Amino acid sequence: SPSQSMADQHESVSLCPPQADHATAAGHSWFPGPPPPMYSCTLTPELVAKAREELQEKPEWRLRDVQALRDMILKEHPTLRTRLDDAFLLRFLRARKFDYDRALQLLLNYHAGRKAWPEVFQDLKPSTVKHVLDLGFLTILPRPDPNGRYILFLQPGKWRPNDYPFVDNVRAIYLTLEKLIQPEETQVNGIVILADYTGVGMSQASNPGPSLAKKVVSILQDGFPIRIKAVNIINEPRIFKGIFAIIKPFLKEKMAERYVLHGSDLRSLQRNIPPSVLPEDYGGTAGRLDMSAWSRLLLDCEEEFIVEFCQPDPLEGVVLPDSMLFEGGQAGGKDEDAFRGLRSQLYYCY
Repeated sequence: SPSQSMADQHESVSLCPPQADHATAAGHSWFPGPPPPMYSCTLTPELVAKAREELQEKPEWRLRDVQALRDMILKEHPTLRTRLDDAFLLRFLRARKFDYDRALQLLLNYHAGRKAWPEVFQDLKPSTVKHVLDLGFLTILPRPDPNGRYILFLQPGKWRPNDYPFVDNVRAIYLTLEKLIQPEETQVNGIVILADYTGVGMSQASNPGPSLAKKVVSILQDGFPIRIKAVNIINEPRIFKGIFAIIKPFLKEKMAERYVLHGSDLRSLQRNIPPSVLPEDYGGTAGRLDMSAWSRLLLDCEEEFIVEFCQPDPLEGVVLPDSMLFEGGQAGGKDEDAFRGLRSQLYYCY
């Protein structure tokens, strides 16, 4: 196909997608395996209809739209070392409802985030966060909700600042998001976050601090091609109001509205996430909470992540766009000075 040959011509600026390891995928039948190297749509007719309605995705124009985005990247950012395959670029189009300009901006933010935060993205592979996974900081609940959305379950209270640096948690979350976004159904349905704040006290709350909180929120909102449809917080301590006050200024209004605080009210939680999906620990019927299944799945994908993340710098020689990650919208006034400083640091430090 013309799009394939075009990507081949630019091998110097393109990272090949990891090959699907179907043997590994088969060992974790509850979660879809990686997509095949050559794109072919895996969406059910219902999801094709949902993507058309919610994301403005037209199956007959899908690959034309991918080619348009690919052409923009090659023309406007010829030195950007990025994957250019159909499956990868589709994630960005879907996350921005097939608006080419916004999809391109998201792709640039995605790479800029990796450039700006080396302590998270350098040598990023599951074996380096095994201690986070073993602690039970996060998992994916085995059953999607009735809207087909997988649930990212977090237990921030399990982490103690003396255990290891907070960025290790961010690394584990990022690897999890990278795995979650592979199946096309996640790209269309989005995900739900459920965070149990049992055990979170002053030491955890004060540790990340505003600048780290801002970076995490920036990546989730503006730097990663995934749709977060709801954030459910349960068992939050009184101190959570203070934590949320740190995060809220960085949240877009639409995102802030998706936060639901349940306190210790399980019935309130079950109105948002049905019992059929929740583990017994939360009054659900989906068995005991198992933190190890997702950990095993991620660790089995070590090779795939090495191909994706343990490569030379994807932004070598690239001049980043003005609307860089970590600053909402167009900067102005004082923000603009801070922003210029950030950009100059990016150019010269890393």
